[in-house]
Amino acid sequence: MSKIFKLISMLIMYVFLSGFVSSNSAQEDRDEILKMKKETLALLKDNVEAQMLMNRAYGYAVFSNVGVNVILFSAEGGYGVAHDNLTGENIYMKMVSAGAGFGFGLKDFRAVFIFENRKVFENFVNYGWEANAQADVAVKAENKGAAVNAAITIAPGIKLYKITKNGVALQATIQGTKYWKDDRLNNE
Repeated sequence: MSKIFKLISMLIMYVFLSGFVSSNSAQEDRDEILKMKKETLALLKDNVEAQMLMNRAYGYAVFSNVGVNVILFSAEGGYGVAHDNLTGENIYMKMVSAGAGFGFGLKDFRAVFIFENRKVFENFVNYGWEANAQADVAVKAENKGAAVNAAITIAPGIKLYKITKNGVALQATIQGTKYWKDDRLNNE
């Protein structure tokens, strides 16, 4: 039993630290995030609905997340960038999520938020909190393409696409997620 708890602890630590620890310079981290953004948006290029929403949006945000769900606890950690379509500004951000509910698995995924107007974009960038309930089954193997879910409306004026990169997960959880500006990447 203690081996299971050690494994759970290691997975949770990995998730929480994966988006926060870097020995790179701020510019190298920004470049890596912009590369992730470009690769993620390329996965949506053939999705007509996503392209239409992105073209009309005030802005969008793209996040890389790693999540783990072990029995009754779930956690996610990651990083990303919010992009203001009007000004062209990129705002670098971090995220962390914790929740409760049945599940087991590890999932590497991308999240693309599309903001219809300035108010919801600025609220996300400045306050960045989301609470949600989710139930999903994701089975994804590396180099087998990406699983793109349909957009869901998570709040008035905000759509979300989740793209599973790698992982296996079975979960039904209620989570709270905090997004915030990365002071180091925005100020250095």
